[in-house]
Amino acid sequence: MGQNIIVIGGGGAGLGAAGGAKAVDPLASVTVFTENEDVAYSPCGIPFVHGKEIPSFEALFLADKQSYVDAGIEVRYQTKITAIDTSTKTVQIESDQPMRYDSLVISTGFSYANPGVPGGELDGLYYVKNIREAMEWDKRLDTVKKAVVVEASPLGVEMITALAHRGIETHVIDPNPWALGELADPDIVELAQESWAELGVTMHWNTSLQEFLGNESGAVRGVRTSNGDIECDLVVVATHKVPNSELAVAAGLKTGSTGGLIVDGGMQTSAAGVWASGDICEIPHGLGGLPLQGLTGSHAYAQGKVAGANAAGGNRTYNPVYVPWGMVAGKWMIGGVALGEVTANALGMPHVVAVADGISRARYYPGVKKVRVKLIAEPGTLRLIGAQMVGGEGIKERADFLGVAVKAGLTLHDLATMENVYSPPIGALNEPIAVAAQKGVASQMGR
Repeated sequence: MGQNIIVIGGGGAGLGAAGGAKAVDPLASVTVFTENEDVAYSPCGIPFVHGKEIPSFEALFLADKQSYVDAGIEVRYQTKITAIDTSTKTVQIESDQPMRYDSLVISTGFSYANPGVPGGELDGLYYVKNIREAMEWDKRLDTVKKAVVVEASPLGVEMITALAHRGIETHVIDPNPWALGELADPDIVELAQESWAELGVTMHWNTSLQEFLGNESGAVRGVRTSNGDIECDLVVVATHKVPNSELAVAAGLKTGSTGGLIVDGGMQTSAAGVWASGDICEIPHGLGGLPLQGLTGSHAYAQGKVAGANAAGGNRTYNPVYVPWGMVAGKWMIGGVALGEVTANALGMPHVVAVADGISRARYYPGVKKVRVKLIAEPGTLRLIGAQMVGGEGIKERADFLGVAVKAGLTLHDLATMENVYSPPIGALNEPIAVAAQKGVASQMGR
C-alpha cells in the first residue's frame, strides 16, 4: 500500500496537487475534499459566459468526474474539513470520524474581501466564483436593467465588459483614479476605459463604497458611495482576493504579511508533513522578494503540481515569480509583467521608461491592430524590471516573453537588437518591443 495523501480544496491548485502526487507515487491513496458540487472547471471563464462570448457554462468543465476515478483520485464532493491536527496528522471531516494522513496539501483558495459596509446580507450581491451559482445568476441577468461593479479589479474589469456586452446599464465604482489602479498604469488602461464609455459604461473613479441599499423585501436597490447614491438591481462585488486561511491558521500554520501561508521553495508550510498551494499562499517576487498573494490560475496549478509531488516524496522547486499578466478590457487587451511605472514609483525604485506605439501585423494586412509597449528598466544598466502593454492582439505572447526577459536579466540593449518574426498576417516588420527598447537606449545615451 502507498501513503495516504489528503488534499483540501478542489480548484486548480488542489487538482494540480492530486495529479502531482499520483505522478510521483502511483500507489498513493489520494483524496481530495471540496465543499463544492464540482471540480475541474475554469472559474476564469464565467464572465465570458455572462457576456455571451462563450455559449455555455458546460464548456468551462475541463474533465468529467469519472476521469478522476479512472486516475485513481478520490474526490469527496460537498464535504467540509472542519479542523486539522498536525500533531496527530489527522483532519476532521464535519461530523465524521477524523481521517489520518501521511502528507497533507492545503489548497483552500480565496474569498473576496468583505467590503465592510452595511447591507452585506441583501439579495442581489453577486460574488463571481462558483459555477453552479453562476448558472443561476446568469438566468437572473436576463431581468437586470442596471448593475454596479464594486472595484475595477481583474475580475471587475472582466465583469464590466461582460455586463455591458449583455446590454445592461453598467456602473463601476473604485477608490483608485483609474481601473486596475494597483496593477496597471493610467496610460495603459486609458484606451480600455474609452472603449467602456463607448459601450455605455459609467465610471466613478476616486469613489468608495459606503453602503448597500435595500428595499422592503430585502433586495438590493442601489449603493451609497462617497459621491452619492447609484440605483441598481444587481451589484457585482469584485474586491481583492484574500486567502481562505482560517482552517490553516487554527491549526497553527504560520502566515506572512499578506495573510497567506508562508511556504518554502518546495511549497512546504511551517508544519511538518503539510504543504500548500494556490491563493492561500504567499510567494516571493523575483525582484526583491516582495511577498505576493492571490496570483493567477496558472500559478495556482503549477504550485499545486510542486506541492503534490513533494507531498508524495518528490523534490521539486517552485521559483520566485515575475507575474506576467493579461486580460481583455473593453475591446482591448492589456497586460504586462513584474513592475509597472506606478508600482516602481510606489516602491521608490529608480527607473527609466521607454514607450513605443506599433502595430500587430503588416500595416496593409486586414485586421491590423495598434500595440503600445512600455518598458521599465534600471538606470545605468538598463536591465528590464517590468513592462506594460495595450493592444488589439498579441499582448499575451509579449507578456510571456517579457516575463522570461525580466527573469533572465535582459537589458534594453538586448531587446533593442532582438530578432523578431516578420510575416504580414502575424507580425509587423518592426516589433514594438524592439522599437520601445531602441527609444529607451537612445534617450540614455550621453547621460
